[in-house]
This record gives sequence, C-alpha cells and structure tokens, in this order.
Amino acid sequence: MANIRCVNIRKSYGGHSVIENLNLDIADHEFVVFLGPSGCGKSTMLRMIAGLEDITGGTVSIGDRDVTHLHPGERGVAMVFQSYALYPHMTVEENIAFGLRRQKVPQAEIARRVQHVAGLLGLESFLQRKPKNLSGGQQQRVAMARAMIKTPKLFLFDEPLSNLDAKLRERLRTEIRKMHLDLKTTTIFVTHDQLEAMTIADRIVLMRAGAIEQQGTPSEIFDRPATRFVADFIGSPAMNFRGCVVSRDGGSVSLVAGSIRLEVPASEFDGLQHGAKVEVGLRPSKMDLAAEGDLNAISGKIILVENMGSEAQVIVDVDGQEMSFVTKAFRTLEPGQPVSFSIEPASIHVFSKETGRSLRKAG
Repeated sequence: MANIRCVNIRKSYGGHSVIENLNLDIADHEFVVFLGPSGCGKSTMLRMIAGLEDITGGTVSIGDRDVTHLHPGERGVAMVFQSYALYPHMTVEENIAFGLRRQKVPQAEIARRVQHVAGLLGLESFLQRKPKNLSGGQQQRVAMARAMIKTPKLFLFDEPLSNLDAKLRERLRTEIRKMHLDLKTTTIFVTHDQLEAMTIADRIVLMRAGAIEQQGTPSEIFDRPATRFVADFIGSPAMNFRGCVVSRDGGSVSLVAGSIRLEVPASEFDGLQHGAKVEVGLRPSKMDLAAEGDLNAISGKIILVENMGSEAQVIVDVDGQEMSFVTKAFRTLEPGQPVSFSIEPASIHVFSKETGRSLRKAG
C-alpha cells in the first residue's frame, strides 16, 4: 500500500520560508498532480516526499510508515525528472536494467522485466540503440522504463514533458496515464501546464506561494474555482474578468459594469448585497453567439478572430476593454463587425473584491 500523508510540512532556506504547515493526504493508487506557477513550491514538495530535500518541520508517511528521515533508496519510490539523465555509453537495454544489475537481480529476471516494460512503452525495437540515436520522446520513455522496472510503490514525475514538443507531450501524457492504470501505483506528477494537469489527474493540488490554493478533480477545479487565482490559472482561453456592482430589485440580482448587465440566481451566492463591488468571471468556452432574446447578452465590436480549426476565439471590444468567447460559428465573423454573445447564468463566477474568494455557495 502506498498512501501518502504529509502533516504540517515546513520548508525554509535560512530565514526564507517556502512552504508553511502544508497538510495533504493521497490515497493508494491515486494519480495526483501538483500544479502551479514557477516558485509555488510544487517541485520542493515532490523532492521532500522523495527524500531529495530535507524537511524543516513536519512528517511524511508512505504506506503508513514514517519516512521523514529515511534515505531516498529506502522509501520505495521511483522518480522521473525533466532531464532524462541517461548513461550515454550504455544501450537502452543497459540503461533500463542498470538499477536491477546493481541490486544483483538474476539475469533471467532482468531480461524478463526489461522486455515487459519495453513492451509497455513501445521500446522493443530500440533496446540496442544508444541514447544519442533516440528522439527526445524516446529518451524520456527510456527514463520512465528505468523507473518502472523497479516496481516501486510510488512514482514521482518532476515536469518530465516540458522539454518535448506539443505532439510528443500529448502522446506521452497518454502513455503515462495508461501506465498508471496498468500498474496501479500511486503517482504524483508535477507540472506548471494546466492542460497537462486536466488531462491526466485524478486530483489536482493547485499550489500558490507554498500553500494549497485548492484541490479537487479536474472538473471541480474547472467548474467551481474557489478563488480568482484558480479561475485565472485554469482554463484556456483564459477567463474574462470584469469588476461589477451588484444591483438588487426585489428577488432579482444583476451584476452591472458599463453596458454589461448579467442576471444571476441570488440563491446560489453569498454576499450579493445591493451596491456591493464584486469581480465577475466568465469562461470563453462557456460563451457563444447570442440568439434573439438571450439573457445575459453582451455586445461589442470584434477585434480579432483566432481560427483554431473547428472553432475560434473571438476577441471583442466591450466598453473599451477586451473580452473573448469561443464559437464554432465563426466563418462569417470579421474584425470591425458588431457582435453579441451570451453566457448561461450557471456559468457565471463571482469573486469577492477583498479576498478573491468565490462567493458561490458550497454544494
């Protein structure tokens, strides 16, 4: 079993604190992604779990065993780095088998396990090549195979795909996810790429300045961001934000900014007092061209139509500020045209101006 428990984890360098009292539980066989901008502490957390960084305070347990002060080799973990770190003078087969040979595993068992992991990762035809004769994606698969062959309790990935081009990243994301499902190991994956996190995670732990800003499934993080930071960080194209004033008239509530007037269900939000200043978030992917009679229609003039193939992001000037929406019906749209687009009330996010926290009620 490889459940992980981090209790009151602290990390500081001299007088500079980078992580303060972080608590986190990861279930056995769960695939968790540490996500966040550079400097948020995600790689530091991973390295402390691996034993590659000393912990200033708190405890780390793997499989209900306290490993806080154990050597990395005694923790039952395997780690794949951004750098492939392959031995250039060895063949692919020798690189993959290196750890087992050091452990003096019998040769027949080594051969069996090399063939098994090579088959899982499509490396059978490359086993006699040297790393210099492989592409970046193939080298990263060799690094993954070298980690997998040890059959660890816990896989740790530290931004392993960031050096690869977009197509290779997509392919290897799929392979990592399939590997996780096949081997049923606990996996932690570090990335700054929100698309990567959304496509492979069971649960995302979104970090900011050494603390957990929000954690949940990709759908929970995307559909119900707890703060403005989360809403802005997750989703592409990025969310539109507008400062609005709350207007209440009887049982109806509107959020007003210039020519924009958005009606929202008051029962789903807290803190929408008349005259209150809030920040509204609107996802471009949840908006489209307005139909006749649509509520929450926003009008403006098209600045740019960004063709993405089957759909386009349309950037619009609304009261002198840019907003965008995504539509499949973009073929006749051109810069300079007037346009109206709308959003469903359920897809409107409202955040406190003071705290940045979502005002949507829990549940």
